[in-house]
Amino acid sequence: MKLRSLLFVPGDSERKFGRANDCGADALILDLEDSVAPAKKASARDLAANLIDAKNQRNWQFFVRVNALDTGLTLEDLVAVVRPGLDAIMVPKANGAADIERIGHYLDALEAKAGMPQGAVRLAVVATETAKAMFSLGAYQPAHPRLVALTWGAEDLSAALGATDNKEPDGAWTFPYQVARAQCLFAAAAAEVKPIDTVFVDFRDSQGLESDCRRSRRDGFTGRMAIHPDQVAIINRCYAPSKGEIEHARKIIAAFDANPGAGTLGVDGKMVDIPHLKAARKTLASI
Repeated sequence: MKLRSLLFVPGDSERKFGRANDCGADALILDLEDSVAPAKKASARDLAANLIDAKNQRNWQFFVRVNALDTGLTLEDLVAVVRPGLDAIMVPKANGAADIERIGHYLDALEAKAGMPQGAVRLAVVATETAKAMFSLGAYQPAHPRLVALTWGAEDLSAALGATDNKEPDGAWTFPYQVARAQCLFAAAAAEVKPIDTVFVDFRDSQGLESDCRRSRRDGFTGRMAIHPDQVAIINRCYAPSKGEIEHARKIIAAFDANPGAGTLGVDGKMVDIPHLKAARKTLASI
């Protein structure tokens, strides 16, 4: 499942969903949670179900972000949207792997009811939105069979901590949120699932987004969530390997293939070893 760009779309707006359809995102996340007012939750569920049923031609993954387990709305959301055509559920405000196990049991039953293969609906988790979650990130490994990605969020965590702000004057994350970001990255790597970076909220600042995405990919994130269609092309470009990176990765793999007993080799005038080989394989796998 390619997940460079995941675009949030309010679950109560068919117009915005229509605009997002051809923006080039790898996944559209129809949101039933924060972007939908309480009075519109039921109608948003109905719209989500209808959009999944439409089965229009598409080249992106269909995600739905359900409401958090502590709202009492999660099961109603799942009952409405688990049907053929749904690719994944995004779980917000998860406290740890036990929450994913619980939702996995719900999905087992709902897939059977809908005549879907067991495991057809995958899971992506917003893993840092509660204080409790920060002490549970190691529990995602070994990964649940449905788990494909971990991402992080700062706004709900800020509210949980009582923070007055989560950014420095220069726009950098303050220390608690640097920790959350790094821990999410480590947890995803340990679970061997995709690490997805959080949203860049100033959708008009394309230069800032590009710079931040390049830092993010440098650190190890493989994709990013978006809040506006105009962000998608930048995200896709930043998280895709360059021609030079692809060429270099192929050279490393070819060198080790030609010398299967070697632990260290010279490629393009530099010494490379097994970690470089692993990185090269990841680069080619991301194409």
